[in-house]
Amino acid sequence: MDSQVENAIEIAWNPSSDQSLKAQAFEFLNQLRSDAQGRQACVTLFTRSPKCSEVVRLVSLDVVNNSIQTQQLDAGSLTHLKETFLQYIRRTYGSGSQDQIDPPSLQNKLTQTLTFLFIALYQQGWESFLDDFLAQTRLQNNGSRDNIAGVVLYLRVLSSIHDEIADVLVTRSGSETKRNTELKDILRARDVPKVAASWQEILTQWRDRNDAVVEMCLKVIGKWVSWIDISLIVNQDTLNLLFQLVGRTNSTNGEDKVRDAAIDTFTEIVAKKMKASDKIGMIVFLNLGDVVSQLIASPALHDLRTTSSYDTDLAEAVAKLVNNVVFDIVKVLEDNLAPAETRAQAEQLIQSFLPLLLRFFSDEYDEICSTVIPSLTDVLTFLRRAQPLPPAYSAMLTPVLNAIIQKMRYDETSSWGNEDEQTDEAEFQELRKRLQVLQKSVAAVDQGLYVEILSNVVGNTFQTLDQQGGQMDWRDLDLALHEMYLFGELTVPNGGLYAKSQPSSVAAERLIVMMSKMVDSGIASFAHPAIQLQYMEICVRYCSFFENQTGFIPQVLEHFVRLVHHTHIRVRTRSWYLFHRFVKHLRAHVGNVAETVIQSISDLLPIKAEVPSETADDDMSSDESDHSADAAFNAQLYLFEAIGCMSSTSTTPVQTQILYARTIMDPLFSEIERNLAPAKAGDAQAILQIHHVIMALGTLAHGFSDWTPGNAATAHNAPLNEVSEEFGRAAEAILIALEALKSSFDVRTAARASFSRLMGVLGVRMLPLLPRWIDGLLSESSSKDEMAMFLRLLDQVVFGFKKEIYTVLDSLLTPLLQRVFAGLAEPVTGTDDEIQLAELRREYLTFVQIILNNELGSVLVSDSNQGFFEPLIVSVTGLATTVSSGTGNLSASRLAFSVITRMADLWGGPNVATLSAQALSSNISPTPAFPGFDRFLIERFHPICWEVLGEPSFRPATDAQAKQVLNEIAGLEQTIYMKTGDMFIQHLQQSFFPAMGIDGTDFIRSMTTSPDKKGLAGFLQGFLRQKG
Repeated sequence: MDSQVENAIEIAWNPSSDQSLKAQAFEFLNQLRSDAQGRQACVTLFTRSPKCSEVVRLVSLDVVNNSIQTQQLDAGSLTHLKETFLQYIRRTYGSGSQDQIDPPSLQNKLTQTLTFLFIALYQQGWESFLDDFLAQTRLQNNGSRDNIAGVVLYLRVLSSIHDEIADVLVTRSGSETKRNTELKDILRARDVPKVAASWQEILTQWRDRNDAVVEMCLKVIGKWVSWIDISLIVNQDTLNLLFQLVGRTNSTNGEDKVRDAAIDTFTEIVAKKMKASDKIGMIVFLNLGDVVSQLIASPALHDLRTTSSYDTDLAEAVAKLVNNVVFDIVKVLEDNLAPAETRAQAEQLIQSFLPLLLRFFSDEYDEICSTVIPSLTDVLTFLRRAQPLPPAYSAMLTPVLNAIIQKMRYDETSSWGNEDEQTDEAEFQELRKRLQVLQKSVAAVDQGLYVEILSNVVGNTFQTLDQQGGQMDWRDLDLALHEMYLFGELTVPNGGLYAKSQPSSVAAERLIVMMSKMVDSGIASFAHPAIQLQYMEICVRYCSFFENQTGFIPQVLEHFVRLVHHTHIRVRTRSWYLFHRFVKHLRAHVGNVAETVIQSISDLLPIKAEVPSETADDDMSSDESDHSADAAFNAQLYLFEAIGCMSSTSTTPVQTQILYARTIMDPLFSEIERNLAPAKAGDAQAILQIHHVIMALGTLAHGFSDWTPGNAATAHNAPLNEVSEEFGRAAEAILIALEALKSSFDVRTAARASFSRLMGVLGVRMLPLLPRWIDGLLSESSSKDEMAMFLRLLDQVVFGFKKEIYTVLDSLLTPLLQRVFAGLAEPVTGTDDEIQLAELRREYLTFVQIILNNELGSVLVSDSNQGFFEPLIVSVTGLATTVSSGTGNLSASRLAFSVITRMADLWGGPNVATLSAQALSSNISPTPAFPGFDRFLIERFHPICWEVLGEPSFRPATDAQAKQVLNEIAGLEQTIYMKTGDMFIQHLQQSFFPAMGIDGTDFIRSMTTSPDKKGLAGFLQGFLRQKG
């Protein structure tokens, strides 16, 4: 059997084995896992001498492990395994012979086996488990732990036992947790004191002989300390050893894993859960403040701090210790029930530990800084709650805030805008966000101090700039500007910088001074792209400053005009967006310089479309780092909108506005004309050029007027007739291009975007053009997604021009709906298609609903569209009755029922019945808006309600969307009743319910007496529950 198993393993793990043989071998090995004879063969293969190959022994152990872990073995089999493995360990690890021991991978597997045996037998069957392994750590009975092979295995087993029974990060079942608790209790009573003593002996024996053993031992102590009696570790003998290891130095002051592990051990000791008074007492007893201070003063952390030999691992280990200590100190300070003496000790400790925390917080390495951010956050949270602050606490804030501000600064080794350092830059910006949270916490504790310190930082920086000019370090300027940008957090939420032309707060007053200094300082000319970019960002963020201080606007516009031509692509493209924001916000104040500015940036307006190469990088780029031609064009569009804003100020004469518009648009028209023929022939560059030009025309129009028809708030912004007429030329040019190239997705996309933007500047002039827009945008090539988006735009048109649109809508409705129905009827070929179809259904129903809700319902039944009324009703009722589990079906059904109810309400005539607690008969005859609609309500609309109610998959009791549909059904039934009265009741009693074979008395009572649709919906839900 042994040789069979060995051969099977060799075949299975041999890359050159025949595949069918391999499959047989794996099948055989799988069967071994439940075969006692095979299991025994595996034990023999692992323990025999001479040894088998490593892979055979590894797989054999895995089979044994599986049998122990899955509890396949009885007590006798476990005892046999115990004796076999113990004999093997004594022979291999107890002799002191290094050439006998297993390689590390096998030791890991063997340790796992021994741990499983420990769990199975330690309570009963192998009570001497730890004694047996401890015995292997000695070569002779002379008291020293001098057998390195035995010591390493013993430490491995201890570490594995902790991981298996005490690691709190592992999720376990209730039975496992109970078992582990019992094992820990027995360990504490039976063996933990001798284990703790063995750690002392191992550290003493090996501290100057083998660092690997010492490091292993320290890591084991760090693990076990969380669940054993702390006095076994925190005693003079063990502490002396730990302090010696923490304080040891080496000649090179380089990395020392033992020292780092010893510090980690203290970190774990501090992290142990205990009463507040005990924890503070232990921190004082361990004298950790002095320990950390000495480590900070050591050459590795002090003398070498600014060199490449700086020991970052040591710094991070000490920072972690400080973080844990401060966390515990703050926890005591926050505990109002803590004894007065304990609180007093904690207050002293926080004063002594804060400088240590700030030392690591200020570290040049962000990983080390990040290690103590959690405890610094805890400190600031505590101070925020401890108002009013005692003087001792107030004094802590200044060094904390200064440290935060300094950490916001780019370090000396960093550069800006370097493609190779994008990851570092992103990480630093992420750190800045975390630091900003800390700064806001300081402001929440003492806003006055925050305002004072920030004002000084910014003010002193501008003073230095005044003295040093271009010689100043850009990092200092960047820091001041970044803090200025953040400073607005205090002022902007309070309603801006000004209130009745006066600064709105002290913070606003300081920021106004900063802004004046910034513009006057000449910082916009400082030759570093980061500074120029920050300058523009700040000007845009605090536009309200310029509304009050209009004298600065020409100067800043001059700066912008220069910076939009910047050579650095990141600054240039971002500046186009910022220039647009600045101009848009201050459009009322820029009309007098519009001509100059437009002339100055006209060289940036020519459009040069670049077709992306097939090898172009498809990775998703952030906006800031995306320097593709596409991103550059999207930024260029902001220039067109900015020109539109500047050209159309109320102080600019209309003829001048038209002149500006013509200056920009005429070259664009020429581009369309020049590229139309090659675009028709399929030239990709020409098609993209036309796409870009159409987008630019639409964006320019949006700049001229962002008026929204139908919106009372922007009614005063309605475009002037002359301007509308001028942009009519733009609409015509776009339509000519669209009609010629409507098969192009890019051209349709650009035209659709421009359609919505032109609406604000064309106003009612848009309406006669609608048939051409529809013809171009809803071509045979248009996807369901495009149709849905265009219907959404038409919703705006109908809503905005409800009084003027009737005639146009009347003529285009049938062809429009024909296109939509074709889209709705297309076969669905995948998930994306399903989603697009759901979107198109929703937009189609919403469009019909908007027509009905804006007093345009008569267009649906006009002479022009009467022939299409029946298909319309069929499609809406069809969507209403589709309640299966497909994407968007239920939401479309709800919307469809809502549309049908609106039709019933509009065309059903005046109410002839009312809903009241007492069922009242109504003898008044219905008078619908057109003859026969009362019968239509009963015979066409009413049955679809019950078709849905009879659908087995319709479960409003368990599905929130189905419940909404049920509400709409109830509303429709009650509307039909109110419009037709007794006619409906008689139909239900004499025809409908008898045909269904049910008693409808309760339904009729609920429908006529429920005050609203919720009451009837509740009845229907109960009805469905009974039926189901």
